[in-house]
Amino acid sequence: MPLLPGAEPFRHDGGEIGVLVCHGFTGSPQSVRPWADHLAARGLTVSLPLLPGHGTRWQDLAVTGWQDWYAEVDRELARLSRACVRVFVCGLSMGGALALRLAAQHGAAISGVAVVNPANRIHDPLAVALPVLRHLVPSVKGIVSDIAKPGARESGYERMPLHAVHSMRRFYRVVDAELPQVTQPLLVMHSPRDHVVPPADSERVLSQVSSRDVTERLLERSYHVATLDHDAEFIFEETDTFITRLTAGMGEDTARTGPGKGSGKEGAAASG
Repeated sequence: MPLLPGAEPFRHDGGEIGVLVCHGFTGSPQSVRPWADHLAARGLTVSLPLLPGHGTRWQDLAVTGWQDWYAEVDRELARLSRACVRVFVCGLSMGGALALRLAAQHGAAISGVAVVNPANRIHDPLAVALPVLRHLVPSVKGIVSDIAKPGARESGYERMPLHAVHSMRRFYRVVDAELPQVTQPLLVMHSPRDHVVPPADSERVLSQVSSRDVTERLLERSYHVATLDHDAEFIFEETDTFITRLTAGMGEDTARTGPGKGSGKEGAAASG
């Protein structure tokens, strides 16, 4: 099956700092490729996988579930961990949820987490009917291209298979229960005007994690797919600053002992 434009997975072999970037539900690497490209240009080793069932046609997504999506990013994390001294995980939307679960599961193997509009639950009241509805209605209208910037487009599915939506809902419950296990430094960037994932999801993440080093940034000019929107460069620079701060002194012997202790919670907000 041919891939959608820009849906190809991306890898860049750089230095001893690795970054795993995760795209969202029904999207593809295209939605976060500029983020990955920016980090690669800074000399980092970067992996941006294509999640199973994504990047082709929505019917392919219907036969996959959250265990498949998580297994893919977990494999890429293992590959990066073998090649790099420090590894960070980043994600957009459901990709943010994948990044947070990786952090909860792998502890000190991950040095920091940066997420954009992380999804935490499905807010549609009809979600409670998904266990039955998914057998009656194959798909519903998609959620791609929620972008404020004129001319910007997200490459993804125009339909959402309800079997996969049901699995995603179950995944969000798993991640939500594991948020207290997230202790790594955390950068949360979210849009007040997101038409897919409400700010309440980012607020939930911020309130439930156990991280002591937390930075919050507001993306005032962007909608959901902020990595392709007006605040994209701001996201890239904030991520670079976050990683640079946490990897200062990499040449020292202590660089191989894992992530440093947090510097206390921050509540700063800024726009691009």
